[in-house]
Amino acid sequence: MTFTTLISIEELNQRLHTPKVSVVDCRFDLAHPEAGLNAYREQHIPGAVYAHLDHDLSSPITTQSGRHPLPSPSQFVARLGQWGIGDDTQVVAYDDGNGAIAARLWWLLRWIGHNAVAVLDGGYAGWRQASLPVDGHVVQPPPASHSLAIDNTRWVTSEQLQQSLAHHEMRLIDVRAAPRFRGEQEPIDPIAGHVPGAINVPFSKNLASDGRFLNPTALWEIYRGFVPDENAPNLTIMCGSGVTACHTLLALTHAGYDRAKLYAGSWSEWIREPRRPIATGE
Repeated sequence: MTFTTLISIEELNQRLHTPKVSVVDCRFDLAHPEAGLNAYREQHIPGAVYAHLDHDLSSPITTQSGRHPLPSPSQFVARLGQWGIGDDTQVVAYDDGNGAIAARLWWLLRWIGHNAVAVLDGGYAGWRQASLPVDGHVVQPPPASHSLAIDNTRWVTSEQLQQSLAHHEMRLIDVRAAPRFRGEQEPIDPIAGHVPGAINVPFSKNLASDGRFLNPTALWEIYRGFVPDENAPNLTIMCGSGVTACHTLLALTHAGYDRAKLYAGSWSEWIREPRRPIATGE
């Protein structure tokens, strides 16, 4: 069975030592960038490799980019090979929060043509709550070869976004918390507010009270009013830096809609250009 959106803790435990299943630990803390790697070295799901958001799942920041530019496809594929992930590998990504960092790896793999990837629903916290085994052994899997079938229709640039919004050719959802969207606070980026015309649907709405994703029916109830028909504008998802937006892209796909695009640069790139408009309030 191939998993392409979510995998439960029970399902991963049953398949943990199955050939062609690779687990990737994506734990990361924006305030302490090495905390996730340190936590991985202490203990992790057995057999997992570690993916660092800044070094493995992003490229270096430039004067025009946001905080987490997309990685070079060739370098990303090379990293997959070092992790032992080939074209026929079922990948399972997890983090220690709500799945937002793991969803970044999920989106990146789909971007380069690898659909057999799922996020662990409940993450590392759920794994520990289930009293399942962990260890501190840093694995070095045999290298693998991974092909590249990049699909650049899955994301938009700042220029494409600005043009599409100007011509009313796009619906834009910003998944940041409401106070950041309204410009009332901005703990990370130097300018507060949002892209004019964006709609705020915080990605936290994708989760139930136990930290797991809502079921597909419940997710569809949240987003069906934003999903365009064939003659309506495209749907694009953004956040602060192109990471947590992947959480909502995962939720949409789990609900049955796989046509939404990622604004990869997101707010932190939008504000790099002073001439781009900024809105505050609802």
